[in-house]
Amino acid sequence: MTTFNDLNLNEKLLRALKTEGYTTPTPIQSQSIPPLMTGGDLLGIAQTGTGKTAAFALPILERLLRDPKPTPRRGCRALILSPTRELAGQIHESFRSYGRFAKLTSEVVYGGIPIGRQTRALLNGIDILVATPGRLLDLVNQRAVHLGDVEVLVLDEADHMLDLGFIVDIRKLVAMTSIKRQTMLFSATMPKDIAELAAAFLRNPVRVEVTPVATTAERVEQKIIFVDTAHKQTLLHKLMDDATIDRALVFTRTKHGADKVVKRLEEKGVRAAAIHGNKSQPQRERALADFKAGKLRLLIATDIAARGIDVDNVSHVINFDLPNMPESYVHRIGRTARAGATGIAISFCDREEHTFLRAIEKVTRQQIPVVENPLGAGLGMPPQPRVKGEPSTDKPRTTRSGKPVWQRNRPERSRNEGSRTPSETAPGSRRDDPPRAQESRPRQDRPQQGKPAQGARPPRKDGPEVRDMAREGKVQRNRRFGR
Repeated sequence: MTTFNDLNLNEKLLRALKTEGYTTPTPIQSQSIPPLMTGGDLLGIAQTGTGKTAAFALPILERLLRDPKPTPRRGCRALILSPTRELAGQIHESFRSYGRFAKLTSEVVYGGIPIGRQTRALLNGIDILVATPGRLLDLVNQRAVHLGDVEVLVLDEADHMLDLGFIVDIRKLVAMTSIKRQTMLFSATMPKDIAELAAAFLRNPVRVEVTPVATTAERVEQKIIFVDTAHKQTLLHKLMDDATIDRALVFTRTKHGADKVVKRLEEKGVRAAAIHGNKSQPQRERALADFKAGKLRLLIATDIAARGIDVDNVSHVINFDLPNMPESYVHRIGRTARAGATGIAISFCDREEHTFLRAIEKVTRQQIPVVENPLGAGLGMPPQPRVKGEPSTDKPRTTRSGKPVWQRNRPERSRNEGSRTPSETAPGSRRDDPPRAQESRPRQDRPQQGKPAQGARPPRKDGPEVRDMAREGKVQRNRRFGR
């Protein structure tokens, strides 16, 4: 069995790992660290919770310790790009933990907090910079940081950054770095866009894939409860009676939905907090800290925060709303069953979410077991599949006259010719209306001398001679061009 001592890491890093209680690397770490320590590029495919942060943090720290240099003014030696504030903060904390005995400087920059303090922190340069693409591009535009001295570049959760629309910012930032850099790209999935991004940024990368694409954690027990949308909140309150739900993450599809769930939980005396994009950074940090400390039993989150929440001992993940992207389901339930523990993922599914459920089961290549609704039968039934070849029992909707709805206001047509009836072709008539008599217009009086009638066409100013000359010229042009 491989241990961290077998990876030829610096003694300061081994001491930090021992302090953290880590002795055996995970598969992504044991396969990624050796090639990265040689300076090559790497493409890592692993779902969240597999330990990929240490897979790139330890080789970066080892490189900086082996080759100590002065930090570049207003620059950095290693740059890590992260899609969300929470994930950026988690990565920065990991670098501080693994490098606690190394005299290396690090900083994290993201939106939601004043940019002035971040500008001052980067003034003298740092060794390691963790940033979100948007805030880093703002700092670059203000000339508070330059990226020409970047030796190591990491794109973490690259698929999520593409989902959030950071692709343009990423290309701009990568173009500012040195072409001699070492580049690492980590992603939980490998769609076509990520493959194209890897081909553009990486040079002969080593590919490390520790889990099939879009598979769920093996230690997560998954369940589906069919329930109508109107009874989802009641079902969540009912589940809170289960004492085994010690610490749970509840995912909603919208930010407004997350706030609504928190409000109704607090009305029932259940302490909870929401974390999403509309919350300020201090509010998000406070909610996450209270959840980690056990002060909150429930944390309500949206997908944008799903990959930035790294909390141990999460017993349950509850999908209040099924995600419309199957990959998001994988990332959601990956918040439980971490570090060798087990976990339970419960998903609520209403009639409008059956399509999402089928897509999830198709991508994950497994059928999620359906459990009985604790609120009772009839509050959410799965759709009954129709036997192939069996005629549908649905009756077409009709109007009062007995016609199908799709024939409403349709005209009667001739059976033989399919043409309009004489009434339809009458001048000034509609298709079904009888012909209307043409209204006779009163004869306008002759206009007075020198005043043309209103709406009358003005007389031509050219006489017969001018018209004859124009006609003659036209004939000559036609002869010239053979017409």
